[in-house]
Amino acid sequence: MDEKRYLQSLISEGEHRQQDFKYKVQDAMKLAKSVSAFANTDGGRLLIGVRDDGHMSGVRSEEEIYMMHQAAYRYCRPAPSIKFDTFHVDGRTIVVATIPPSDKRPVMALDGDGKACAYIRIADENIVASPVHLSIWREQQRPTGTVMAFTDTVRSLLETIGSDRLSLNQIVHRSRIPRYKVIGLLARLVRFHVAAWEYRDRQFLFSLCAKNQDATS
Repeated sequence: MDEKRYLQSLISEGEHRQQDFKYKVQDAMKLAKSVSAFANTDGGRLLIGVRDDGHMSGVRSEEEIYMMHQAAYRYCRPAPSIKFDTFHVDGRTIVVATIPPSDKRPVMALDGDGKACAYIRIADENIVASPVHLSIWREQQRPTGTVMAFTDTVRSLLETIGSDRLSLNQIVHRSRIPRYKVIGLLARLVRFHVAAWEYRDRQFLFSLCAKNQDATS
């Protein structure tokens, strides 16, 4: 398959969980958000020089290619591993940046003030990771043999959630358990497949897995 047909096959997929189009690179820090989101989720591709409608407009200058490298290696911590491939189609240059999922999550994107923020990829959007996600990633660094004790606090948290889908703030308010404890416990419950999260109506909601809902009813 030649370069043009290969790119057309990618573009035909549209933007999704593991693919994003970037018309041009105006701000390396904004691009770093996409890199963070892919690295913290399932990995993905950035097709740079492609408009939202799939038209291949091309990368305009070497400066834009330089900014892509800046986004990856200067504005992300830790710096993820990225493969850059350059394609030439009809006199235009398209860059495909392939970002694998990181085994050192969270990969943080830095803003102009040096503030770090982690993103995750949901559908075709880059979403700021919740405090629970940050705790989940910390949990994943723990030894695999770690067990979870079902203390009175954990039971209270399970009863609070019950069969509902609740935001972090709702859980904290209803349970009256300190916020930092709720964040840590939710992360452990997700790790052990007792609870799950979803993104709905622009917020993260937490619920118990079906078998655990039965146990608390």
